Amino acid sequence: MKYIIDSYAWIEYLEGSKAGEKVNQIINSDNEIYILPITIAELVSKAKRRNSNHQLMYESVIKSKILNISPKIAREAGLLHAEMRKKFDQFGIVDAILISTAKEIKAKIITGDNHFKQFKEAIII
Repeated sequence: MKYIIDSYAWIEYLEGSKAGEKVNQIINSDNEIYILPITIAELVSKAKRRNSNHQLMYESVIKSKILNISPKIAREAGLLHAEMRKKFDQFGIVDAILISTAKEIKAKIITGDNHFKQFKEAIII
């Protein structure tokens, strides 16, 4: 199975939380694990702001398959973002990119962010 791990889920995994244990099971099973470069940027930024080891954060996630988005995914993400912002003012462009990418490659997003609940592509941990 294909999974895209979002920044929330990576943080839970790396902190060894209960939710992170679910991520650990997915990562350490026979699954394809993907990450977007923008998610790497989010994680490194968060680690740096927390005075955590941002290099360790980077090295932990870079082992995943890196997904670069196509112009088609970017367009779909822009349309989705505009639509979702009518309902949720906190819905970010990165979230729209994650969803559009998951749809394109037929993957599930592992996340803890509740605004993903309405998307069949998301698994909330």
